[in-house]
Amino acid sequence: MQYRYILFAFLIFFSLISSGDAYQPTEEVQICLNCHNDKSLSTTFKSGERLSLFVDDHSLRDSVHSELSCSNCHSDFSVETHPQRAFKTARSYKVSASKLCTNCHAPNKGIHAKMLNAVKVLVCTDCHGAHSVKKPTKENSCISCHRFSLSMTFADGKSISIHIDEADIQKSVHSKLRCYDCHFGFSAEEHPERKFKTRRNITLLNSEGCRRCHFDKYTKTLESIHYDILSQGNLNAPVCVDCHGGHSIFSGRKEKLLNARRCERCHSKIYEAYSQSVHGSALVSEHNQDVPVCSDCHRAHDIIDPRTVDFRNMTPGMCGNCHANEELMSKYGLSTAVLKSYLEDFHGVTVTFYRKQKNAVRHIAVCTDCHGIHDITKTKGSDSAVLKSKLLSRCQKCHPNAAENFPDAWLSHYEPTFKRAPLVYAINLIYKIFIPFMLIGLILQILLHIWRYAVNR
Repeated sequence: MQYRYILFAFLIFFSLISSGDAYQPTEEVQICLNCHNDKSLSTTFKSGERLSLFVDDHSLRDSVHSELSCSNCHSDFSVETHPQRAFKTARSYKVSASKLCTNCHAPNKGIHAKMLNAVKVLVCTDCHGAHSVKKPTKENSCISCHRFSLSMTFADGKSISIHIDEADIQKSVHSKLRCYDCHFGFSAEEHPERKFKTRRNITLLNSEGCRRCHFDKYTKTLESIHYDILSQGNLNAPVCVDCHGGHSIFSGRKEKLLNARRCERCHSKIYEAYSQSVHGSALVSEHNQDVPVCSDCHRAHDIIDPRTVDFRNMTPGMCGNCHANEELMSKYGLSTAVLKSYLEDFHGVTVTFYRKQKNAVRHIAVCTDCHGIHDITKTKGSDSAVLKSKLLSRCQKCHPNAAENFPDAWLSHYEPTFKRAPLVYAINLIYKIFIPFMLIGLILQILLHIWRYAVNR
């Protein structure tokens, strides 16, 4: 029984070897290769350009035209006839040679004809090669056409470039994907023609394909204010492709500046204010990756309407993500007590209560009311006077009788020390000593009363 398996294995082995040597060039090809297999063989055009006439027999073997003879394409040539022809340039020779392809292939219909009409200077050999003609593969079939300056025209008369820079693809986080993974319905063999009314229509359609891989992110977008606007009929609301790009998709976490610039497309005034803030200027001028960008506060996919009370009540927590981070704040010498000190005062306690209550309607002062929203400035330095005036204005909304020195009573989130607010520090210290002393005395007095009562009885 084992001999049968061994014999079967040998048959498969020899069949594979024999299939690898199946290429048998025609007699004409062999004759042509006698000269054209010489790597030094070349021709020079009138323009002075030099073109190698070397033909690699391995390329011929791997070509889809391996069964053809040379004269099937080079119809003017044969074993007996080898006419001398002169061309001005290498390009004119290439154009002339490519016309021979139409003897068998008639690219007069479909997307192929459309592309040849769009790129007038394009000839067959530009995409398919000359002697190493291969079937389009999943890896190269799309870029072989889209590397040219192609365009797509919509029903409204407008058009867009559909040229793809291969370098952009290589830089993309999707560089390992194939075109068909995103462009569903297309393949190396299939390129259906589709018509769209506007450019926006194709952007919306392409964004729908993202959910096939990023369904978790897609479901989050359904809770976003952007999706609410889109579902109300505003087709200009941003979708995946608007924020992440089409082919040059970058990592929003690693490229913070690019991340913020994408938001600028729709929120230009807000970006302008942000770029001049303490956060934005550090990002733009110093490329500081520690500072927050839009998505750090507003989130990336489930973006909440910032005008809601719930969003306001979430603000201290958002700011605390960075300003309560000891490792991060120690790099800049900032106190991490800002969140704790805020949550312990009247405003913080009330906001915490409202947040748990949900749907609270009263606005309590949060971080952005005092520090600004997108135009956040440093609390010290030349801008401190501006900050103080804004702070007073905000205080007067709830405290109409607040005087100019009203904000001075505020300790700026810093815990009182002997150097900073010594009076408050001293009172706190007295209370820390006095209150335990009072409690101990009270307990001692009660115990003495109990002892006296027991003795007298």
